[in-house]
Amino acid sequence: MDRLGDIRLFVAAARLGGISAAGRKLGLTPAAASARLAKLEAALSTRLFERTTRRLRLTDEGRLYLRHCMRALQALDDADAELQAGSTVVRGKIRISTTSDFGRNLLMAWLDEFNARYPDVTFALTLADSVSNLLQDDIDLAIRFGSPREDTSLIARPLATNRRVLVASPGYLERHGEPVSPADLARFQCIVLTIASGPLNEWRFVRDGVTEDYIAPLETSRETNDGAVTRIWAVDGYGIVLKSLWDIGADLRAGRLRIVLPEWRYAWDTPLHALFHRNRYRPPRVRALLDFLVERFAQAERDWSQLPGAER
Repeated sequence: MDRLGDIRLFVAAARLGGISAAGRKLGLTPAAASARLAKLEAALSTRLFERTTRRLRLTDEGRLYLRHCMRALQALDDADAELQAGSTVVRGKIRISTTSDFGRNLLMAWLDEFNARYPDVTFALTLADSVSNLLQDDIDLAIRFGSPREDTSLIARPLATNRRVLVASPGYLERHGEPVSPADLARFQCIVLTIASGPLNEWRFVRDGVTEDYIAPLETSRETNDGAVTRIWAVDGYGIVLKSLWDIGADLRAGRLRIVLPEWRYAWDTPLHALFHRNRYRPPRVRALLDFLVERFAQAERDWSQLPGAER
């Protein structure tokens, strides 16, 4: 049995939703395509599809097998492309995972710029504030604040620093005034991001060698597990929130948000890293995107000094 050909037939059937359509694409009759898929299932001792008269549906085992087959076929296609066009060919799909705010407010525009350079690249973008399982989710590249401390299967490449600041809308500050110290935050409503490990409501600030901690009370704070929601709530005037400059740079420029306590520096900034598999082949498109992102992050950091209130 031609296992590679059968795998290509299986992937085509899953993508097209039918065995006949997959067979036509690969030059097979419906009967021959059906027979080959049946032989593949027999060799694997599992059912890959649930077949009805109206549709073809992947089983749970089929979805698992499809994920690995697509990865294997992509690696083979990448190898063919390198042999045919040299190691600089940049094309194919890049699967990226990043946080919701950063993805919407900055990365999407940067991917458009990258596409202008490399029109043969396309993207699958996953936005989630939790850390993705790169292997399970079939991610080529994750962009995250901080780096994994224990997962030795991943490589973390530093991309940029990550300055975090307290911000609120001008309207909220006009109604309630501004805090004069971290302890003074107790007079204000706060907005808190909650992740899998718990709420991020413990904030530490430093000024001239002096350290002050503040714990935003959860009983009076707005909470969400979505970083984009914390930004929207702050813009809409619901309180003070701790945000990365990467997420709210455009809001500061447009005057939708304003930095409060600018003389106090947040002490627990976690740099941005690109995470990728240690043992997985990185095709030219992924290497090219990494180099592009390093350039864009460096330029954006140089522009931070022009953000209102972020000069210090």
